[in-house]
Amino acid sequence: MSADLGAPVRPTGVPEAPDLTSVPAPREAVSTAGLAAPAAVAHASDRGARIVAVAIALAWHTAIGLPAVLGARAEFAAPAVVLGAWALVAVAGAVAGVRLLRGSPLPPWPLAGLLLAVDAAVFVAVGERQLFAAANWVWGTLGWFFVLALWGRRVAGLVALLSTHALIALVAVLGHGPDPADVARYVMYVYGTFSLPVAVFVGSAAIVGLARKRAAVSAAGHAMAAERDAAERGRRERRDRLALVSSAAGRVLGELAAGQANPDDPEVQRRCMLAAARLRRLIAESDDVPDPLLHELRAAADLAERNGLPIDLVTIGTPPPLPVEIRRRLADPLTGILADARGWARLTVVSGPSEVVVSLVTPDREGPEATGPPLGEHDDGPVQQLYERDGNIRWAQTRWLR
Repeated sequence: MSADLGAPVRPTGVPEAPDLTSVPAPREAVSTAGLAAPAAVAHASDRGARIVAVAIALAWHTAIGLPAVLGARAEFAAPAVVLGAWALVAVAGAVAGVRLLRGSPLPPWPLAGLLLAVDAAVFVAVGERQLFAAANWVWGTLGWFFVLALWGRRVAGLVALLSTHALIALVAVLGHGPDPADVARYVMYVYGTFSLPVAVFVGSAAIVGLARKRAAVSAAGHAMAAERDAAERGRRERRDRLALVSSAAGRVLGELAAGQANPDDPEVQRRCMLAAARLRRLIAESDDVPDPLLHELRAAADLAERNGLPIDLVTIGTPPPLPVEIRRRLADPLTGILADARGWARLTVVSGPSEVVVSLVTPDREGPEATGPPLGEHDDGPVQQLYERDGNIRWAQTRWLR
């Protein structure tokens, strides 16, 4: 007999234990992980800050810089250079802003080099009369485009660019004569150039970090609450199941003690073995082991061997993490058939990332004591059950599919 993870495992019909060594290995699965909650919150916060930075840079460049440039173009030393530089920065800034909002920013240092070259050219082209006027748009605008160029990087890079910008401005101011009033204006302009872009740059990074930490704390709290709820629900279910299994075992023991049941009766023996198997599997559910399903099935197989039933347990692949309820639905039907088995048994577990198939093959036998579930295929929620017998062998299968 062969088994595959896409189709049911069919018996061969021969009375001896079938050979399951030809079962192919399960397929490899490509697992995808979603974005963790803290990272998602941080991403959303960072995107909001990016939108603000892009809006400030483009709005300042267009609403404040352009009218001033157009109004004073006749007073520039080189009007074409100032207007051309404004247009070049507008195009570069728009492209950089769109790429930044899409999560694929432009290379920072080539863009920064272009902005510094424009900075030097505009300081030369505006002339002495417009050096500290609004028409010299690089004073107020260029720092915001530095922010767009270096977004997500260390603040030291932004400080270095703004320092270079201040040095270029200082050379231009000194080139027109060391007037103390101009030096005072220069200090004030440099302070304004530094303070706002650096504040937005550092503040956005701090907000993103705080959002990530708060989201991580909140997610951890929700996870702990969910674990507590799951543990309490599991405890209740386990208590109810233990009561059910204990009552079944108690009825058998009570009948034996009262003389109402014959220990030599095959049906009584089957009930005893089934009750013991369920108790053993219930105990195995709480064991901390890497593969709980295999551990529970091995517990049932071990009990069958202790009762004199030769059993082969074949495992292929590693079962994925399964809830207790799914493991019960996979193991319980086969545990009942195993308690009724005679001669030999072959238990096979074929596992993959999204599917687990458990099959049991035993010799068939006639008589009222040869009980079993109804023939055919049945659904038990997410688990399918299949039971067949042909007079030579009995074959049962439970199958979980994600």
